[in-house]
Amino acid sequence: MEKRKLGSSGLEIAPLVFGCNVFGWTVDEPTAFILLDEFVSAGFTMIDTADVYGRRTPQEAGGTSEEIIGKWLKKTKLRTSVILATKVGMEVEPGKKGLSKRHILQSAEDSLRRLQTDCIDLYQSHSDDPETPMEETLEAYALLIKQGKIRAIGASNFNAERLSQALDLSARGGFPRYQSLQPWYNLYNRAEFEKNLEPVCNANSLGVITYFSLAAGFLTGKYRSEMDLSKSPRGKMVREYMNERGFRILRALDMVAHDYSTDPASVALAWLLSRPGITAPIASATSKDQMKTLMKATRIELDRPSREFLTEASAYE
Repeated sequence: MEKRKLGSSGLEIAPLVFGCNVFGWTVDEPTAFILLDEFVSAGFTMIDTADVYGRRTPQEAGGTSEEIIGKWLKKTKLRTSVILATKVGMEVEPGKKGLSKRHILQSAEDSLRRLQTDCIDLYQSHSDDPETPMEETLEAYALLIKQGKIRAIGASNFNAERLSQALDLSARGGFPRYQSLQPWYNLYNRAEFEKNLEPVCNANSLGVITYFSLAAGFLTGKYRSEMDLSKSPRGKMVREYMNERGFRILRALDMVAHDYSTDPASVALAWLLSRPGITAPIASATSKDQMKTLMKATRIELDRPSREFLTEASAYE
């Protein structure tokens, strides 16, 4: 299995990350165990979660996804076979959110307990917190690294200006630096990353692990009409893609998938894997068949005409 370096974190990951946001939502514990077994037995390494995943209503607490992963790790004793990534910052339960030192330190302990491990490989700021000084956030991460409770840090949902500020502060102040970015990026959602964030990532040699890599399932081709939106709890998230540009992208995916005797989802992920600077896409699965589709993408090498065809079909203004 090919391994790719995640920035300068020292972490090396297989070119597909399993997104565990579905655990405790559309995937129950027994199914999650089956999917994790399938993923790791195929040689893939990185699983991504967050303290908030599994929180289905504002009144509930999060943590369900982490708890499921922790139970799986305890059962299988495969901790050394996986790169474990989680996040902090979004509201995990009423009133508990942000990137203050106090919240990060307590949240890290909570995540470690739920995950049943003594160290998180990649601990990520799930969203920016303008109300907390960056120094305070980075001090918290420095302490956790010193204590051996986390190995590296990453950022998600930061804009280019704030990400640059954080990286500059780390360089000037001797703080740990964000080694990776987790941006919203796929064949449809390209503009924000390519115009603003990609230059920052390239200039600072950051690893990039993309989320919503299949546009909430739209790029699988599962949703072709308004009637299809009822097929999944994610259907309502797909409506924004159902326009002329979205359907043009699907037609292009269908054509390339036909040429490679595969499916649109695999091609959409293969396009991401072919992009310079992308370490690995994050993608979720709710069944073994879906998991096999995701993993198949890592074995597809799109030729230049196919890559350019998809890039042109998904062009944005």
